[in-house]
Amino acid sequence: MKRIQTIGIIALLILGLVAPGNTASVNTPDVRRYVYTGDGRLNLASAKNKMTFDGRYRTGKGIYHEKALKAIDGLFGADHDPGGFTVSLRLIEFIDFLEDRFHPGARITIASGWRSPQYNTDLRNKGKLAATASLHQYGMAADIKIAGTSSRDIWNYVKELGFGGTGYYQGEFVHVDVGPARSWDEKTSGVGTDISAHNKLIGVVTDYDFYVSGETMALRFIRMTSFPIGVMPEFVLEGVQKDGPSKEIVRFKPSFASAGDCHRFSHMDPMAGILWQVPRGIAPGGYTIRASFCQRLWDEMPVEIFSPEFVVVPDTQKQN
Repeated sequence: MKRIQTIGIIALLILGLVAPGNTASVNTPDVRRYVYTGDGRLNLASAKNKMTFDGRYRTGKGIYHEKALKAIDGLFGADHDPGGFTVSLRLIEFIDFLEDRFHPGARITIASGWRSPQYNTDLRNKGKLAATASLHQYGMAADIKIAGTSSRDIWNYVKELGFGGTGYYQGEFVHVDVGPARSWDEKTSGVGTDISAHNKLIGVVTDYDFYVSGETMALRFIRMTSFPIGVMPEFVLEGVQKDGPSKEIVRFKPSFASAGDCHRFSHMDPMAGILWQVPRGIAPGGYTIRASFCQRLWDEMPVEIFSPEFVVVPDTQKQN
């Protein structure tokens, strides 16, 4: 993500112009969760399994219907596993954002949603344009068609937006994802090259863009292509400065932390649902999380990575 295009948004949040509302429970404040968000309603159809969903998946600013999300996961071809690589809420909201921008209420057809790593490999072996580090495997990408809208227009719009990835192959569907900002077509996809070999593009992302202090955050690593992967069992929360480098706030142990100086992952599944509680009383503003790798087997793999910036907003619900 770009720096959440951020200073203006942070200012609105801090001033209370995008304020938390009612809560569904003590631990679920009704705050806006994403920069790019829709009206909370979608009309979806799968071209693959023929499932449909037409209804509301969110009420208020950030309270989600578990039953609706389960139905959407099934439509995308994913198991409903909130602790794993299920369909990203950020992706659902971004698709909703695009639908509201181009054709509010239109039927959105999903040609390809979630893919298992094996299915993704099978596609690649058949010569399909399926990247080794495809975000479809992480529930963060979909090939979509919005009724009444040109997929080329969506492609161009997402490119100009500077958020997420988009690929267009001159057909009726367009790829959109909520990974780093980038774009490609059938000639520039990079599929078949070593662009992502040996974890060159490995990243880490948060489940939301906006948090209230004291909330539990779920992190997931993405775009892994080689195993085993050694991760230091200590992450760093850094504050994003308006001018200059980020500032270390606190070091913390994520939920996978165990005895020893290096935690080794042998496959991607346990690299999702990594939990951590945002410190209570932390100042509102922009932050990022730094993760470091250990016992690296490939020189191409980065030594450390940073999450996209997220924002801690004032907890006005508790202040009132």
